Parts: sequence; structure tokens; C-alpha cells
Amino acid sequence: MSGKRRKIIVAVLVILIGLPVAFLVTAVAWFSMMDKTNGTIVSSDETRRYLLYVPKTYDPSKATPLVISMHAAALWPAAQMEISRWNELADEHGFIVVYPSGTGVLTRDPRGPKVWHMGPRGVELNVAFISDLIDKLEAEYNIDPTRIYANGLSNGGGMSFAVSCRLPHRVAAVGAVAAAQTLPWDWCGDSTPVPMVAFHGTDDRMVPYQGGPSRDPFNPVMFPDVRDWAASWARRNRCTGDPIDTRITASVRRLAYANCAENADVILYTVKGGGHAWPGGKPMPEWMVGRTTRDINASRVMWEFFAQHRRGPK
Repeated sequence: MSGKRRKIIVAVLVILIGLPVAFLVTAVAWFSMMDKTNGTIVSSDETRRYLLYVPKTYDPSKATPLVISMHAAALWPAAQMEISRWNELADEHGFIVVYPSGTGVLTRDPRGPKVWHMGPRGVELNVAFISDLIDKLEAEYNIDPTRIYANGLSNGGGMSFAVSCRLPHRVAAVGAVAAAQTLPWDWCGDSTPVPMVAFHGTDDRMVPYQGGPSRDPFNPVMFPDVRDWAASWARRNRCTGDPIDTRITASVRRLAYANCAENADVILYTVKGGGHAWPGGKPMPEWMVGRTTRDINASRVMWEFFAQHRRGPK
């Protein structure tokens, strides 16, 4: 990739998603080495890509759960696979995992880092892509339609919210790590309850735990307070009673809303001192995203949460 092109991509990313320049430069360098996918699908007249992992234990005679894991802005499917380490759990528990790809920063340009565009048209196209991808995988594998789960990191966590709003009839539960949630709650419209588990660090510089603008001076995006966001999800799921706040480790607290409609509980894990990172996953450079805690494994905890929820009639 030429130096001129790299500068253009970095500049556009800063404008569109407001991530720190250092993060973007590093992401562009990684991209040329790591962007690998093994599947394509045409959705909304556009070729979309994904990275699929099917464990060796997959038995086509048995209905198998599907986990959909979405990358952060300026990253890509293979990076999400490495960061989250979902494949290890897929081998242990026998589910299929797919890492969809966002679209190029420069509109339809397939080169460069990927983002999940969250504008009115972009988000609807992305949701349609996820729905089409589920259709394709259900046609090719014996997917259990009651055990389809979506999760994501940062911008991908925002997409998990979008998927829960538009596809509550397709996903049984969702997860979000350091979610860059910018869509307003009234965008959701349908208040169908969807179980949700989230993880967020108190020292997240990109998506501040207390809400407001990013501490990065280049970031114009406003984010909600994380605890308020979890409380809003609990109201959506018609949870009753006060949440239960429990200390899990010296640095991790669990806030759980129970007594929710359709067993759609809401859980928030707060990591004291945690950065914009996937707890228990592959650490990204600390100077870039902050500390990655080893006190809790987000993927493992998320799977335990998912395994407790099957999608019933909506």
C-alpha cells in the first residue's frame, strides 16, 4: 500500500469513526499481513466477505450452535478471530463460529481496514448482510436456529445492538465488548427482549465508561454512560427489581438484571483499570488500547451466558 493511500485511509477513518491516529496507523500496517477470509456472499447487490471456522468435531447429523463475532472498526475478521479466541471454545463445545467483514472505509473499496458503517443506510445494509449470512450458513450446515448468537468488539459491539433490534427473531442472545454504541435507543423501535452480556473497562479511552466524548482529541463521537446503557437494555427487556452487584475478582464486578421478560437477563461486567480490549483475549498494544485484563475471559463467560439461552417464539 502506498504512503499516499495509507494517509488517505487514516484521514477518512478519523473522520468517520473517530479512533486515535496511532490505532489507525497500526491497523493499516496489520491489515496488509492479516486480512484473510474464506467465504463470500452477495448481499444487497454487494459482495461481502467472512471468515468461517468449523470445528473438526462438527457432526452434520446434529443441530449445531452458531456464534457470529464482529470486529472493531479499522480491524478485520482475522484480527477478531485472534483477539477473541473463539475458535478454542468452538473446539471445546462444538459450535461453529463466523467472523463477518465490515465494508471498506472508502465506500466499496475492498482494500484497507474495515468498519461497520452505522449511518441510516449503512447499518440497515449490514444487518441485511448478517441475516443473509445466517441463511447461507443454515443452508450449508446443520445450524440450530434456536442457538444463534451475535457478539462484537467496539464498533462490532454496536453492531450487536443493531442485530438485536432488527433480528430478534434470529438471534437468541448477544454480547458486547467495549461497545461503541452510537445508535439511539429509539432507533431500535421493536422492544422485543434479547438477552445481553457486556464487558467494559473503566479506563477505556476510546469509549469512556462514564460516557461523553472519547478522551482522544480527534474523536467527535458521544457515547452513553455504560451503566446507563445497560439499564436502558434492562428496561427494554422489561426486567423488574434492582440489579445485583457482585464482586467477581479484585478488579471485576458483575451487575446482573434478572426477572426479565422471556428470560432475557442483562449482565454487565465492569473491569477496573481495563482498556479498550477483549478481557482474557489476545492483548493489543497497551500503549494503543490500554490494559487487557486476565482476571476474566470474555469469550468463555459469554459462551456460558449464551448456552443458557435458546431463542423461543418471538
